Amino acid sequence: MGEINGCGLGLRSEFIDSVLDSPNKVDFFEVTPENWIYTPTKYLKTFERILDRFPVISHGVSLSIGSDFALDKTFLMQIKNFLDRYDIKVYSEHLSFASLNGKQSYELLPLPMTHNMIERLCERIDFVQNYLQRELILENATYYYTPESQMSELEFTNSVFKKSGAKMLLDINNVFVNSFNHHFDPYKFIDGIDFKNVAYYHMAGHFEYTDTLWIDSHGMPVKDEVVNLMKYTLGKLKAPVLLERDNNIPPYDELFSEYKKLKDIHETF
Repeated sequence: MGEINGCGLGLRSEFIDSVLDSPNKVDFFEVTPENWIYTPTKYLKTFERILDRFPVISHGVSLSIGSDFALDKTFLMQIKNFLDRYDIKVYSEHLSFASLNGKQSYELLPLPMTHNMIERLCERIDFVQNYLQRELILENATYYYTPESQMSELEFTNSVFKKSGAKMLLDINNVFVNSFNHHFDPYKFIDGIDFKNVAYYHMAGHFEYTDTLWIDSHGMPVKDEVVNLMKYTLGKLKAPVLLERDNNIPPYDELFSEYKKLKDIHETF
């Protein structure tokens, strides 16, 4: 993976103007290419100055690696041009699908956990890696419906990374949310992960919607229970940690306070 260490933060337009002037500096930023490929003029200079001053990685949302439809080569070309323009070495996405009948849903939809899907994913992962000339890193996604499947999420996930050679972006909050919604032990799930495939971690907040359903909202601080799961996971492998916040985004210095808590924990390992 690229040269990132420590803890990072997802770069958002809501606080981009505060980053350079703030005394609070993160170890690296993560950008979503779809948000910045056509960067609005009012953000462009600041965006490029941030990329000059901080290590930056990328995390996409609309590759749709698990779709039944052909990969969108125009979209891949846009992604590659963006990554090449800013010399971003790391590109991660989601173990899910997002496009339906050639239309983008902008949702991370669940895959059937089957042997056929594993084979299909391996073919598509190989194509993307060859096209982008970069290793593809894929995140375990939250899901609220389980399609017809032949195996558990853990078995499916490990099989995809073992057979494809891709790396895993282990979203710790997603494990925690899925464990509640689908009734499994998150610590046993972490125990079962093949950590030689793990590149880095995501942390985020979630919304406890009902007594039976939690939502991966990215709209509030990380729960203490998820922080505890992060500590357990870091005990397995000390890898970089990235804090995501996509909704109800606070000012940069306020968000940095939450980031600092995670960084302080990370430094103890």
